[in-house]
Amino acid sequence: MSRPVRVLVAEDQSAVRAGLVLILGSAPDIEVVGEAADGEQAVALARALRPDLVLMDVQMPRVDGVSATRQVVAEHLADVLVLTTFDLDEYVFGALRAGAAGFLLKNTEAKDLIEAVRTVARGEGIVAPAVTRRLIAEFAAGAAARESSADPAVLESLTRREREVLSCLGQGLSNAAIAERLDMAEATVKTHVSRLLGKLGLRSRVQAAVLAQELGI
Repeated sequence: MSRPVRVLVAEDQSAVRAGLVLILGSAPDIEVVGEAADGEQAVALARALRPDLVLMDVQMPRVDGVSATRQVVAEHLADVLVLTTFDLDEYVFGALRAGAAGFLLKNTEAKDLIEAVRTVARGEGIVAPAVTRRLIAEFAAGAAARESSADPAVLESLTRREREVLSCLGQGLSNAAIAERLDMAEATVKTHVSRLLGKLGLRSRVQAAVLAQELGI
């Protein structure tokens, strides 16, 4: 990016928040533009500051991180990268459904946190590597038991190429990897991703990946 990635850090524990700000501030291409101590403040600051990304804790007072994520994404204020203490809790699934671009564990190494912010800023999604397989398995196992909107008919609006891109998203591939596999420019991949998200009424590529898994494509 030609300018620093502008990040709002939302974390209720002051010591943890200070540590996150310190880590992100050490990267020359990242600028922390605000700090929030709860979900309500996170939404208000996102509206006021219009950051590129909100680094959002899920367990916060007043308004939890899932509800705050839903508001931030619905209003197109910023991308949201969720932080959680546990690798699989009920908040993670809620956050992904709310449109988060991905989630990381709080014990993520500093360099990986910085790279995750860069990845989301490029328009890609990210899920903590240690739990990606378990996350997919959890969705797959629960698909039959829950009422799901994963109707194969939703794919009828997609072109053949868009279905191929959706399949790649379901495999967790980055834009660069999709471009290499499908022999197209990375910019073209971004266009296909944007179009298929619009057609399917989805808020993030992570939601698209979950849908691809549920549909078995």
